[in-house]
Amino acid sequence: MKKYQSLLILFFLTILSAFSQEVKIAKLKYNGGGDWYANKTALPNLIEFCQAELNLPMSNKDYVVEVGSKEIYQYPYIYMTGHGNVVLSDDEAQNLRNYLIAGGFLHIDDNYGLDQFIRLEMKKVFPESDFVEIPYDHPIYHQKFKFEDGLPKIHEHDGKPAQGFGIIYEGRVVCYYSYESDLGNGWEDQSIHKDPEEVRLKALKMGANIISFAFTQD
Repeated sequence: MKKYQSLLILFFLTILSAFSQEVKIAKLKYNGGGDWYANKTALPNLIEFCQAELNLPMSNKDYVVEVGSKEIYQYPYIYMTGHGNVVLSDDEAQNLRNYLIAGGFLHIDDNYGLDQFIRLEMKKVFPESDFVEIPYDHPIYHQKFKFEDGLPKIHEHDGKPAQGFGIIYEGRVVCYYSYESDLGNGWEDQSIHKDPEEVRLKALKMGANIISFAFTQD
């Protein structure tokens, strides 16, 4: 099954390359009233960083895909963020599950306030699985950039440490959840949050690791 999933990932990338010569990633639009559209400059900046540092041919367009749409299969990596409520219908949950077990990858980035909602809704997607903490020696922290202490803390909210969680399906990480870190805030234009450049760079490097891992994991 692992080999089959890896071949599907390669299939995604091959098809995208054949038609556009670029890999497309997208922000996930969901229902419930939460601000899925938060961090407007985050993905464009991360894409630019990955183009330069990973030599990865990525489209610069800021794509948005709805969680229940069949178009989700056009994007091997989808990014989900926000502060508030998330509601997935049964059909949306099934669509997201189908996408993930077919080789897709979901990065959930808590923008502070998402946790109580996303844990409940992801149970609709994988009722048989729970989020598990990803250990510091996991490959996601050891791609081009090394994070010996795991997920970096980018923004402080309530004193809790940054933690990286995952949902694992048949040995593959199908969803990575960055909690209490606010990576997306670190990816945004410096003028928005006025983070020191070293903090922004740390966030971008971790984002590049997630992208790299999503496209290359066994």
